[in-house]
Amino acid sequence: QVQLVESGGGDVQPGGSLRLSCAASGSIFDIDAMGWYRQAPGGEREQVARLSRTGSANYADSVKGRFTVSRDSAKITVYLQVTSLKPEDTAVYYCSVNALAAVSSIARWNEYWGQGTQVTVSS
Repeated sequence: QVQLVESGGGDVQPGGSLRLSCAASGSIFDIDAMGWYRQAPGGEREQVARLSRTGSANYADSVKGRFTVSRDSAKITVYLQVTSLKPEDTAVYYCSVNALAAVSSIARWNEYWGQGTQVTVSS
């Protein structure tokens, strides 16, 4: 199985910055895309940023120019640098990884999710 451990969330004032991290571990043979989603109270989960294997990044319009996604392939870690935070960025942030991993001794591609890290932006 694959485990994703997130860190870096917290409380921050408008205009502030945070760096979210998500480290993957387990019986991983290959990684394709890695990315971040978020879910605000009462809202649906939305994609924030997605980074392909080749390094091509896609961002939600609401975060373009403020958020940067990156990955360390050696550490199987994906990062989200969030800057110029706004109150509307308040949400639980989840990382996701599309990975080829052993599932009951069979290698399968699956999308795996972290447990979520809270980001709260308020003055």
